[in-house]
Amino acid sequence: MLVSPIEGHRIWSASYDNDPNPLLALDMRVLSERLGPLRGLRVVDVACGTGRWISTALSSGANVTGIDLCEEMLAAAARKPELKGRLALAQVDGLPVASGCADLVLCSFAISYFPSAPGAIAEMARITRSGGRVVIADLHPGACEAGWKRSFRAGESVYEIEHHNHPAGELNAAAEQALLEPEWNEDACFGMPEREIFRKAGKDSAFLEVSAIPALRVICWKKS
Repeated sequence: MLVSPIEGHRIWSASYDNDPNPLLALDMRVLSERLGPLRGLRVVDVACGTGRWISTALSSGANVTGIDLCEEMLAAAARKPELKGRLALAQVDGLPVASGCADLVLCSFAISYFPSAPGAIAEMARITRSGGRVVIADLHPGACEAGWKRSFRAGESVYEIEHHNHPAGELNAAAEQALLEPEWNEDACFGMPEREIFRKAGKDSAFLEVSAIPALRVICWKKS
């Protein structure tokens, strides 16, 4: 069943934290290695969902705010005591954050759900200080070409979430317009740390095939 991003995440919120997800595990592994020390940084997590990155950044000593448009996802995040007072409901084109206040703006697995990637990037750049970073992680285009879906199971139903394909050229052009300069990017495949998730799901036989396909694309820009 094809659903909108907001409806899909409303449904998914009930099980989002319960079902091990190799894509989220890969995202956490890659970004944890690439972001460097977060202690003392002001971090804004755009489309924060149930707060997985907020919790991680807080445990690393960052000062974090999470923003999302899905009330159900934020409700799941709010049930985590450490996230109290750190969550806000808002659209990506109107982030309730002062200009130039963030050291790091993170947007993980969400840019493809925004109709206007340039608008989202411009707003994330607005709240980033000079010298700060904007980091976007999303499903790799190579995975999409291989037929991977943005989907999840709830009960007996499988839901596929509507999305927009924003080519890297479009993202980088929008970043340049917003005074963001490329700092690094990484294309990542599943590795041995994620294999255990496949095994527990009874899909170990598929691991070798999917691990040869780029699963995650991460782009980091620096605000000039």
